[in-house]
Amino acid sequence: MTDVKEVVQQKYGEAAQRARQGQAATCGCGTSGCCGTDPITSNLYDEAQTGVLPTEAVLASLGCGNPTALADLKPGEVVLDLGSGGGIDVLLSARRVGPAGKAYGLDMTDEMLALARENQAKSGLTNVEFLRGEIEHIPLPDNSVDVIISNCVINLSADKDRVLAEAFRVLKPGGRFAVSDVVVRGHDIPDSVRRSMELWVGCIAGALEEADYRARLANAGFEQIDLEPTRIYRAADARQFLEESGLDGADLAAQVDGRFMSAFVRASKPAAKACCSSTCCA
Repeated sequence: MTDVKEVVQQKYGEAAQRARQGQAATCGCGTSGCCGTDPITSNLYDEAQTGVLPTEAVLASLGCGNPTALADLKPGEVVLDLGSGGGIDVLLSARRVGPAGKAYGLDMTDEMLALARENQAKSGLTNVEFLRGEIEHIPLPDNSVDVIISNCVINLSADKDRVLAEAFRVLKPGGRFAVSDVVVRGHDIPDSVRRSMELWVGCIAGALEEADYRARLANAGFEQIDLEPTRIYRAADARQFLEESGLDGADLAAQVDGRFMSAFVRASKPAAKACCSSTCCA
């Protein structure tokens, strides 16, 4: 069986190289790529945001949403972006939290990390640090982060429970989970889509069903869980990349019509309990 992690690394490494050459990144779902062009990644950032960033950071963006626009980031906070890619959301977050705050980016692909560090240097931001690692094994201490963001990356993990457990671990009490992700609406998707590694890398095949996502977050310890749809994908959106992946686009498009959405997923880690005696804080 093909290893999901190896495929993701290969495709995202290629995407970083394309961004360096001035080409928009794609995820490998055929010639156009379902994660590099419409309908999933287009028009996510406004000109006010992209105008202050290096061009390569924008070209390397492979997300399905804009978590920095929806997450309520405050000056002085510590933010962690899971699967930070070329660094677009990290750099935007660093500007939001200001010099007293910090923005970490975590990625497992060397080419993306190199590109992200180049983009940081071009941006002039100093409250940024890019870390090499896997989102299933976050290289940060317990209770060290105020906000976790991510942009269409958690769905690519083969061990989402481990990702959510790690996110819960590194968040401070009261910390916030605020990610964009692709989510399945209603029943599960066809097995033929699940089996396609190209579609997995392209954000679709690894997506969780909405109720399952909520349950996994709750099992990890999160509370105040909410999924807010930001885009719902129709059959016409899906047909091209299904056909480019060697699948029956006409047949499968009807089965996936309206079944996928980009969603903003919010949750929080319970706040620390107040000290209730003269000895409990000793």
